Amino acid sequence: MKKAGILNRHLSGALAELGHGDGVLVCDAGMPIPDGPRVVDLAFRAGVPSFAEVVDGLLAELVVEGATAATEVREANPTAATLLDGYFGEGCLDFVSHERLKELSAAARLVVRTGEARPYANVLLRCGVFF
Repeated sequence: MKKAGILNRHLSGALAELGHGDGVLVCDAGMPIPDGPRVVDLAFRAGVPSFAEVVDGLLAELVVEGATAATEVREANPTAATLLDGYFGEGCLDFVSHERLKELSAAARLVVRTGEARPYANVLLRCGVFF
């Protein structure tokens, strides 16, 4: 049994299958999930687990070379916007319309649904390599 890191067997296994350039959409409970990507649904109750908790856990285990979020997050959910700005340095975080983010999410390899109940708490991570 694992003693640290992501303990959810479905999520841990899905992360182990990712490679360079693969997309991982971390989304709130309201984001429409496209057909195609593997989905690990962590939502338990409204707000549990939070977007911040899940992103923090994923970034502790993944190499991420870039991320994309919706421009609408800045106005509608400043808390999530500040969180994303803190996680990703200058030039590593792109913003597109929410509609475009939904289109891009169709090409993701993995979708991780959180219980987040605040709007636009979504980010598409692009996997990097550790060397």
